[in-house]
Amino acid sequence: MKATPAADTTTSYAVSPGQVRQAMLVEPGRLEVREVTLPHPGPGELLVHVECAMTCGTDLKAYRRGHPMWRLPAAFGHEFAGVVAEIGSGVENFRPGDAIMAAPTAPCGGCFYCGRGQENLCSQAMEKMVLGAYADYLLVGAHVVARNAFHKPADLPFEEAALLEPLSCVVHAQEIARPEPSDTVLIIGAGPFGLLHMLALRALGVHEVIVAGRGEQRLQWAQQLGADHVVDVGQSGAEEAIARSNGGFGPDLVIECTGQVGGWADAFDRVRRGGRVVFFGGCPLNTTLALDTRRMHYDNLTLLSPFHFRPRDVKRAFDMLCSRKLGAGRIVNGHLPLSQLTEVFAMLERGAVLKCAVIP
Repeated sequence: MKATPAADTTTSYAVSPGQVRQAMLVEPGRLEVREVTLPHPGPGELLVHVECAMTCGTDLKAYRRGHPMWRLPAAFGHEFAGVVAEIGSGVENFRPGDAIMAAPTAPCGGCFYCGRGQENLCSQAMEKMVLGAYADYLLVGAHVVARNAFHKPADLPFEEAALLEPLSCVVHAQEIARPEPSDTVLIIGAGPFGLLHMLALRALGVHEVIVAGRGEQRLQWAQQLGADHVVDVGQSGAEEAIARSNGGFGPDLVIECTGQVGGWADAFDRVRRGGRVVFFGGCPLNTTLALDTRRMHYDNLTLLSPFHFRPRDVKRAFDMLCSRKLGAGRIVNGHLPLSQLTEVFAMLERGAVLKCAVIP
């Protein structure tokens, strides 16, 4: 399935009282598109007509088993781009008709963590997350409007602009991992985040990027998107192929993107002496990882586990998307209307798409 770019328009939308569509996650495995009353923005807020909402691994996990921070039924979807339909009082940077792209969270700016430049750990970020992007309209909170919302360039497709949030997570992870141009990097997991990491590394000019994963189709996509090598971890010889990389020393940097304990253990085992490991994928609740402390110490390993993003990561992700050098839109290989949202998640379950653009 080939994605069709959403039409880029800055036409003003007439907002009239009435009912609009909103997708709800009612319980794990059950979605409903309901009619709800059209909301109106309060002070500092924006009402956005959604031009594109993007599927996300977090949404898929929530669809499968719920989410510890979402009380069901909950408005669903958080990656989006659209057009401002109405502005709340005090909004100065946006007007109705403006094309907009935004992250769904923003820090408070005044807590302990914000004061130390760790805005990704601010409790407000997750507590006040903007949810409900699988809808005709989305209310964007004042905290996001003030810090993590941007005017979308006319030449940037809406579906690529909707990748701002996941790319911000990737930017944050790579900022602390500090990949070098001479590095050999192994990415474990050929899903959307793994391939977004790969595209970002390619844009940085990293010497060699290897993608290890399962499934012929996903590895084909990785190869087509620019991986230097792909390794099917389900096939014999996978470990030897990775060990032979980098002149036989193994990867300098390993980025784990499966969110499974087995993936975390593989990442630790496969990095070279003196290398760095990024545990990017979040594992299920109450899971643990046993580490060989002797190897960790005497092999001088650096283990990193980045979470979420900071405003400076969002700004950098915005600049990268606007430069059009990343080609992030290439990971969007599905395109369906909001009315077929159940089929969208069925395709995600089957692994038939990487990212699907949901167009109201």
